Amino acid sequence: MKLLATAVFAMLALGSAWAAPPEEAIRKTLAERIPQLAKIDEVRPTPMPGLYEVRVGTDVFYSDAQGNYLIQGELIDIQARRNLTEDRIKALTAVRFQDLPLQDAIKIVHGKGERQLAVFEDPNCGFCKRFERDMQSVDNVTMYVFLVPILSPDSVEKSRNIWCAKDRVKAWQDYMIRGEKTTAASCDTHALERNLAFSHKYKITSTPTIIFADGSRVPGALRAPDVEKYLAAAHP
Repeated sequence: MKLLATAVFAMLALGSAWAAPPEEAIRKTLAERIPQLAKIDEVRPTPMPGLYEVRVGTDVFYSDAQGNYLIQGELIDIQARRNLTEDRIKALTAVRFQDLPLQDAIKIVHGKGERQLAVFEDPNCGFCKRFERDMQSVDNVTMYVFLVPILSPDSVEKSRNIWCAKDRVKAWQDYMIRGEKTTAASCDTHALERNLAFSHKYKITSTPTIIFADGSRVPGALRAPDVEKYLAAAHP
């Protein structure tokens, strides 16, 4: 009897040793059952026992240890009063100013231009137009305007005309501030495609979205006094 118990214990121990880690099991099961999840970037445990985060790019899902159940939603720490999913996505989509593809933006300099900000805008965005008018009163700043034609079918045409203009800064401000349309010859517009891809990657889904030099990211049209506060914090 003792010998049998020893053998059973050894078999159980051996089976445990052969069992795949949860991360590996989740990857395998999900890849087999959901082809869209064949390329999972990361699997890691969450603070909730038995629940694992499954990350695909900047999209976050949750799974049990075997990959039999998949949850798409938000994980909230009630005790800490924190939305863990929101915190995670913010970290994944954070944009360092030095990583911005500035060559794909329209560079506008006010005064000495010692301070910096980047803004993602659509020429059909009413709030963007208000933001551009407000920015006329903000001095000593360099703006990098990334055209992201996402709001209307003709946003692409308007963005292309502005990007292909001989003087992009004038064409942009003529349209956004003075309502004067620009027509231009064709040119290389791959920058607009790259801007859209960048916005998708970092979940920039609203215009305007402003990014300051310290990485602060603000969706919406800030008024000039609020822009000054963020610039002061980013450029002490």
